[in-house]
Amino acid sequence: MSNTLQTAEPLARPIHSRPEFLGFGVGLRDHHTAQILVDDPPLDWLEIISENYMIPGGPQLRLLDRLRERYPIVMHGVSLSIASTGEPDDGYLLALKALADRLQPRWISDHLCWTGVHGRSLHDLFPIPYTQEALDHIAQRVDRTQNILGRALILENVSTYVRFHQSEMTEWEFIDELTRRTKCWLLLDISNVHINAFNHGFDPRLFLEGLPADRVVQFHLAGHRDSGTHLVDTHDQPVSEDVWDLYAAALRRFGLVSTMIERDDNASSLGEIVAEVERSRNMARGVLGAAAGLWP
Repeated sequence: MSNTLQTAEPLARPIHSRPEFLGFGVGLRDHHTAQILVDDPPLDWLEIISENYMIPGGPQLRLLDRLRERYPIVMHGVSLSIASTGEPDDGYLLALKALADRLQPRWISDHLCWTGVHGRSLHDLFPIPYTQEALDHIAQRVDRTQNILGRALILENVSTYVRFHQSEMTEWEFIDELTRRTKCWLLLDISNVHINAFNHGFDPRLFLEGLPADRVVQFHLAGHRDSGTHLVDTHDQPVSEDVWDLYAAALRRFGLVSTMIERDDNASSLGEIVAEVERSRNMARGVLGAAAGLWP
């Protein structure tokens, strides 16, 4: 097989059907894998970091195969760099597709940002200007990526610490148009909405109201650090009460959506994270449980 991908022809089969509701899960991290296998905690699904498993074999994949026997898996990437102005990394796309073909995840997601340019990864999630030019560019790359993967892509809103004077629309207007134009889906990071609202001085509920209600298929909830003048998305703290409140508002706006807790560091135990998963489940039941047809 060539290691260079050409722009794919439109697929004969539909790839944009709405992902199913999975319930309430966690982001899988290496230091909890063994404990999950032993304890079999009450989790509905697991989200892996795609790049951690884009390898031909080894113990990590063998452990993941064991977890797949118990839990549905979704793939979440950090290096797609969908907004980059550099040439698409065909080697990366081939490896991502190979992993998806092997794991058959329920869906594949990444971030609405750029992570590098000129063949160099900067290992961070960088913001974009919300302009028509950027929208056209990213939409073209999303279409290409979806055709190559043979799957709809799910994109996540990122935390940001600067804004562009060139922006011609709000972030939520940009996301609305992008998801409608490309038929991709949205991973709504509730924590990032809260962080950006604080950092840039807007009402986070305006953000929720501005998003297309029919395109949101996953929520992220995570902790952050308060630096006084700004909030930083660190994934090393419990979910804050402000974010829990915003999650309740998101449930009222978008209904029952697959939800997961992200914690990368400083978790005293897996049980601490599972407790937050249970809180998200109970909150969803409390907000939506009385609505006929919404609770499985």
